[in-house]
Amino acid sequence: MTSEVESKYAKYLPQNWQRQSRLDRKLKLTNALTEAAEKLETQLYWLVITEHWCGDASQIIPIINGVAEASSGKIILRFIYRDENEALMDAHLTDGKSRSIPMLLQLDKDFKFIKSYGPRPTEAQKLVKSLLADGDSYDIPLHTWYAKDKQKTIQEDLLNFLH
Repeated sequence: MTSEVESKYAKYLPQNWQRQSRLDRKLKLTNALTEAAEKLETQLYWLVITEHWCGDASQIIPIINGVAEASSGKIILRFIYRDENEALMDAHLTDGKSRSIPMLLQLDKDFKFIKSYGPRPTEAQKLVKSLLADGDSYDIPLHTWYAKDKQKTIQEDLLNFLH
């Protein structure tokens, strides 16, 4: 990443770090999600395409990490940067056109692609699309949505993703 791009996103780093740290400390997975992770019968690999400046990632990655930890080693979790892995990102575009992140890729024990999830919960994605269509900024409304949702929807989504 060039220093110009880095400086463009630098303003998001402190806030994202604070969000992620708060979620890491306070995270409590639902019983259903914990149980689903614990009962996995096969090894899975989760590869998350992300960037350190991504606000959605700061909201979602702590939950993804919590699920991997609850799996007792059945989910192997790894992260890669979107901007350093353009070909992989381009193979998993949102709506076939957007490099939105984070994007969670689920792979089997032979590293064969199973499915993907992302870049955000469906309800949040609808909000973002609506605001963008109206020419509005989505940062504050989106993070307000995350704060009110309290990670409920992402946990429901990840529970469905595991099944």
